[in-house]
Amino acid sequence: MKLLLDTHIWIWTVGKSSRLSPRVTRELLNPTNELWLSPISIWEFFLLHRKGRLTIPEGFSTWITRALAATTFKEAPLTFEVAQALATIKLPHDDPADQFLVASAKVFGLTLVTADEKLLSTPGIKVLANRS
Repeated sequence: MKLLLDTHIWIWTVGKSSRLSPRVTRELLNPTNELWLSPISIWEFFLLHRKGRLTIPEGFSTWITRALAATTFKEAPLTFEVAQALATIKLPHDDPADQFLVASAKVFGLTLVTADEKLLSTPGIKVLANRS
């Protein structure tokens, strides 16, 4: 399975793995699965840090370097095709990060791993729900 981690799932894998469900943990640790990360998640993490919603004692750059080194990810690049796919995405909210993540999942045939209730029933993509 090709798993695209939603931003919060990625953050939890680094610091709060207890927030991950047993199924999500099992799938993330399964060596036959590919783990994907979008640069949008790093951007979203930066915005959360800048707004003070996430505290990082070691600093943003140090945390990102450590987080990216902890797990091997394939990069879900922001391509023209992903940007075009935005026109086909129907979400119940206008969060640009979620729109890009869903478009990336659609274009690259990835399963979005998320706990976001607003994304769990998104048409046109596969979703792995982080539920206990």
